[in-house]
Amino acid sequence: MRVLVTGGAGYIGAHVVRLLQERGDDVVIADDLVTGDVRRVPGVEVLTVDLASLDAIDVLSAGLREQRIDAVLHFAARKQVGESVERPAWYYQQNVGGLANLLIAMENAGVARLVFSSSAAVYGSASGAAITEDAQTVPVNPYGGTKLVGEQLVADAGRAFGLSAVSLRYFNVAGTGAIELADRARLNLVPMVFERIDQGLPPLIFGDDYDTPDGTCVRDYVHVLDVAEAHLAAIDHTVGGRGDHEVFNIGTGEGTSVRQMVDAILELAGSSLEPEVVERRAGDAAVVVASASKIEAELGWRAAHGLDEIVGSAWRAHVAARVDGRMP
Repeated sequence: MRVLVTGGAGYIGAHVVRLLQERGDDVVIADDLVTGDVRRVPGVEVLTVDLASLDAIDVLSAGLREQRIDAVLHFAARKQVGESVERPAWYYQQNVGGLANLLIAMENAGVARLVFSSSAAVYGSASGAAITEDAQTVPVNPYGGTKLVGEQLVADAGRAFGLSAVSLRYFNVAGTGAIELADRARLNLVPMVFERIDQGLPPLIFGDDYDTPDGTCVRDYVHVLDVAEAHLAAIDHTVGGRGDHEVFNIGTGEGTSVRQMVDAILELAGSSLEPEVVERRAGDAAVVVASASKIEAELGWRAAHGLDEIVGSAWRAHVAARVDGRMP
């Protein structure tokens, strides 16, 4: 199979590219390289393009035809929640506009298989220990809104030109499958804790008075390798021309509290720092854990890596980057 991976030089995308290559698929990447790093994907052809730009449709249409692409995995997007609140119109232009351009190009080129990178942010303030795909979707920030509109757009495109598509709603992705593929962006809990440790500062915990066993928020942390494997299962599930759109959660179905995660990192790092509890952040639900039963039943996918592997792999990659000067 010949696969186009948009955002394939990014953290999750690069893991998927490697798995596709390992099983013998031919891969081409489309990436604007704003946050992506070509060092993650050596030897892979990269089509440098901003999917939201005016000329993206022509560039992508030509690329899909010339490369004889069979299927597309779409990761390219902006994903900073705070930035989306500050620049909502730009976020819709980037995330929804970029997806619209890609879908038009796919229709032009006759490519009818797609996996769309969505997010648990579509559930908004929904909370619980087993959030299912039919839970209410009311995003509480523009980033989540762009992902929900994206899912709707993919579904409409499926009905219009026979696209067979899967949208994957990620919960909290962490860890790494290889040192060179690690998450360098300090946007998620694990790299944020690493940064505080490096600075000799106590990791921050936003509130410890939630209705949970230790008072801190509980989240579903899933290893990036498991997320990557889910994409392979999803793209294999699509069949061009079927005109269908299915949605699956990507999580472990198990919750880990923020304090448990912070303590695990501090222990692994050999740090004597004590976490500092600060005020709650607005909108943080007490418990947000996926139900992953649907994807296991329909696609046969199940998370295989636990918390120790998530934290251990991320810390080893962080130390290696610190030693060889690759820290951002």
